[in-house]
Amino acid sequence: MAIETSRLGKTGLEVARLGIGLSEVGFNLELTDVEQARSVINQALDNGVNFLDTAACYGISEELLGMVASERRDEYVLATKAGHFLPRGEGGDWTYELIISSIDRSLDLMKTDHVDLVQLHSCTVEVLERGDVIRAMQDARAAGKTRFIGYSGDNENAKWAVTSGLFDTLQTSFNMVDQSARTNLFADVEERDMGLIIKRPIGNAVWGATVNSEPYSHLSDYTAEYFRRAGVMQADGPLADEPDDRIRLALGFTLAHPEVDVTIVGTQRPAHMQSNLEMVARPLGVTDATVADLHARWDKHSDGWVQRG
Repeated sequence: MAIETSRLGKTGLEVARLGIGLSEVGFNLELTDVEQARSVINQALDNGVNFLDTAACYGISEELLGMVASERRDEYVLATKAGHFLPRGEGGDWTYELIISSIDRSLDLMKTDHVDLVQLHSCTVEVLERGDVIRAMQDARAAGKTRFIGYSGDNENAKWAVTSGLFDTLQTSFNMVDQSARTNLFADVEERDMGLIIKRPIGNAVWGATVNSEPYSHLSDYTAEYFRRAGVMQADGPLADEPDDRIRLALGFTLAHPEVDVTIVGTQRPAHMQSNLEMVARPLGVTDATVADLHARWDKHSDGWVQRG
């Protein structure tokens, strides 16, 4: 199964443009579901997906990953995130010591001596300007615990991270109903040859949906807003050349932008993973006219529609 690949900016890493986001695995599965997690991850690796994205605060995702894929460590680019005290709410976030201990914990859970990428997990400009968390990331890189450092976030915080020149990659939200990055971030990312990782590329599949599915109780605010925006944009009528498959439409729109190096799509179900793999193994069929129509609708309606973090 052939999957399109891309160079992840100045990291030089060659990654499949479809990556795995492990938040669903971490939040929705239990440790007793290890074989289900093994099936999802091995299925992806067996078919050319080689970018795995997780975070210290994604439930048991790092632990499950260590249990099911540590023996295949040389087959994938491993990215995680740090910054939040665990358990959440029981201590202070965003300190030098926390970043270092979080990275060490991640390495231990994932049964590896290094990750390819550690990303600061959506901290504010104020935290970034303070400098200690960036220094912690740089020290972890110097110690060989990570090869590269990145920032994961949106809006003015992402803008600061990108224009600082201190990071190798940016992970940010981008999809049909969340296009701010296209005008606010993409050019700066390209100018600095940063790797661009897209989260929420399908946008919770709200385009054409009759109800908001609300897949995560802890993130329901963003899904509701995505559903509302889709309704506003769809009120303009059918899209030019609109595909019948709304998942293919959503993923095809995001991947139509050459700035995008990798899109991370999460699933806990082997059948969904197989469907995603089959979808990207052939042309997605989203035309330039469809992309232009979606750009125009965004430009028309999006006043005040900020990225959803």
